[in-house]
Amino acid sequence: MNMKLAQEYQVKHPLEPLSAKEIELAVHILKNKKTLGAYDRFISVMLREPLKREVLAFDGSKPFDRQANIVILNNEFNACYEAIVSITNGELLSWKHVPGVQPSFMLEEHAECEQAVKASPLFHAALERLGITDPELVMVDCWSAGNFGSEEDNTLRLARPLCFLRSDASDNGYARPLGLVPIVDLNKMEVLRVEEYPYATIATKPANYTPDRVGPLRSDLLPISITQPEGPSFTVDGHEVNWQKWNFRIGFNSREGLVIHTVSYDDQGVKRPILYRASLSEMVVPYGDPGPTQNRKNAFDSGEYGIGQLANSLELGCDCVGYIRYLDAAITNSKGEPVVIKNAICMHEEDYGILWKHTDWRTNEVEVRRSRRLVVSSISTVANYEYGFFWYFYQDGNIEFQVKLTGILSVGGLAEGEKPLYGTMVAPDLYAPNHQHFFNVRLDLQIDGTDNSVYEVDTVPAPAGPNNPMGNAFMAKSTLLATEQEAIRDLKLETARYWKFVNDNVKNEMGQSVGYKIVPGENCFPFASMDSSLLKRAGFIKHHLWVTPYDEKEMFAAGDYPNQHTGGDGLESWTQQDRPVNNTDIVVWYTMGHNHIPRPEDWPVMPAAYTGFLLKPTGFFNASPALDLPPSAKKSACSTVSKECHSREGHG
Repeated sequence: MNMKLAQEYQVKHPLEPLSAKEIELAVHILKNKKTLGAYDRFISVMLREPLKREVLAFDGSKPFDRQANIVILNNEFNACYEAIVSITNGELLSWKHVPGVQPSFMLEEHAECEQAVKASPLFHAALERLGITDPELVMVDCWSAGNFGSEEDNTLRLARPLCFLRSDASDNGYARPLGLVPIVDLNKMEVLRVEEYPYATIATKPANYTPDRVGPLRSDLLPISITQPEGPSFTVDGHEVNWQKWNFRIGFNSREGLVIHTVSYDDQGVKRPILYRASLSEMVVPYGDPGPTQNRKNAFDSGEYGIGQLANSLELGCDCVGYIRYLDAAITNSKGEPVVIKNAICMHEEDYGILWKHTDWRTNEVEVRRSRRLVVSSISTVANYEYGFFWYFYQDGNIEFQVKLTGILSVGGLAEGEKPLYGTMVAPDLYAPNHQHFFNVRLDLQIDGTDNSVYEVDTVPAPAGPNNPMGNAFMAKSTLLATEQEAIRDLKLETARYWKFVNDNVKNEMGQSVGYKIVPGENCFPFASMDSSLLKRAGFIKHHLWVTPYDEKEMFAAGDYPNQHTGGDGLESWTQQDRPVNNTDIVVWYTMGHNHIPRPEDWPVMPAAYTGFLLKPTGFFNASPALDLPPSAKKSACSTVSKECHSREGHG
């Protein structure tokens, strides 16, 4: 491999995700410049995005340097290193040791941890005490250990797996949790000890969900067909997407997964920017059960596990329907070899009901427009849970982010005489603990330019009196959030609170500042105590809104290395500076929470729950941008009811 080859694989745009060949080149360059041994393992190889000003100035006329950020873990010395490599020039630009941190799990560590546990004499002895003779039927899920102040937490690379028992190789083993918690040194792949919390009874009722085991399936579900005979309305060039009046780029990396770049809307021939970068910054799933197998479960699924590296290959299921365009994603394994996730990203169009309608009852004229949205999605499996991440673009200028939560509950058994005060029984001898899912989305705004401001909007009643004689008046009160500390905010149902992000330097034809507002969906607060390990490490979940001035180094709400971190990093630390966030280049961090009190109906596979938010134009346009949508060409385009359908209905 040489630099002539690197030039051959030069891409068209600086925000294109790293290809498999570029990852291979980056690793080759690092190995040429540094002596790496068998104990040096690759955590991640990700695109080092150029500075924002360089990307915004890029017009395709000049070559650009492709760079990669590489994280290395040395298992022998339990040491983390960061490297910056110029793929274009074949140079190692930076190499540094990052003391006192644990990088995220590698893909292979999950399988290696399970193998190490199953091979451990300590684990075999614990299984024998439960009457289990075949370790191969045991499932070992490699959960993070967190940090609860012990010497182990601060000096070793640890996992605290949860264990389950299958009845056969294809069985849903999550239905039979075992009260065994091996503590594993991941550097040595050695079981240090096995904590035993035996349940009164190991659950026996099967909880399978595959068609061959469910039993008779419904037979009255008739086919539904979604067709686009002339193809989709979007075009894709590399990772650049044009659809209707939207233009944006799709990114992907092993930590954040799906990333949306440089979103703009064509408003009467003017390409107006809205978002520079949007991504899942961090997520955490705290469990609310004080029992010994549950009370340390605080999974940082992005920073500890890597949402991107756990992405599904969407060719293996019916995850998307319609005329679909897939995009692959390239990551690395622990040896630095490129791994391609086939069809990691799905893109398609959906009908979304009525966009607008009015019937003039005097003339009996009806005007109605159907709404269509563009969907960009990726789905990741994190042990028992699945998370679907969906970005929706609408014809009226709305942008929506939605998380769909499904998969299998993380359940526990019961000790003798125990009742699940902190959870719900979902089957005999089996309960699902209460828990929460928090997601923080980083929104690097660019509302008609990079100088933006944030206003908090509360709806308040007007005082009764001569100016409000009927006592019916209310108004929207806007408050500028000028500094980081002022901009640490929470939702307030009593005032229908929302936040709008505006460019006070650009006005619409009514003299209003152009902007977008965030329309909250479901949300909640954490219930853990303020001095808990969770809130020390995941301080970002204390509040729903945070605003910071743009800093390319501030990317992740819980900091760069949340795995086994003692806490205090990320948004809580940065915002202590109380920097100005008024009329400047700002980043908005929105935290949303799903409070999950389980139901029996969530078992054995949970029907999808939804959480998210909407970005909605507020004064960004002079009028509805959806007025120019054409009506449906024919009535037949709206109705497919046939004589056959009528005759079938008549055969009752």
